[in-house]
Amino acid sequence: MKLTHFDDEGKACMVDVSGKGATVREAVATGSISMKADTLQLIKHGKVQKGDVLGVARVAGIMAAKKTSELIPMCHPLSITSAAIDFAIDDAKNKVDIKSTVKVTGQTGVEMEALTGTAVAALTIYDMCKAVDKEMVIGEIMLVEKSGGKSGTFRRSS
Repeated sequence: MKLTHFDDEGKACMVDVSGKGATVREAVATGSISMKADTLQLIKHGKVQKGDVLGVARVAGIMAAKKTSELIPMCHPLSITSAAIDFAIDDAKNKVDIKSTVKVTGQTGVEMEALTGTAVAALTIYDMCKAVDKEMVIGEIMLVEKSGGKSGTFRRSS
């Protein structure tokens, strides 16, 4: 399989998508942040000193998805049509699960935008709670689904 971000001489390059047709594309990425039980309770009950942790993390994730091309060198700037960050609290495992869903009508996909949204939402939770729990662990950030474009639909099998 040929890597797309290198030219014939092996130099890094941005993929030329000018010949591609615009299609509706969507990507979903997930991740999680594990923490002490007490930290999770502070988040759930709005007792973190810095404010509404999940509300701020949601906005940060959406903003990050929109700015992905400024962070990842070979990503194209996209006019994202929708970005959502959702959270699920897992009391049994003392963690917050994060899901980012990003959509665009364009010539290239939004996988990196969804992954970036998830990662930055997790980092924001860490930042807002680090005063009470420096042992939090961010993990398992992954693409779970993508649709649209030439390569079609992908769904993670596990």
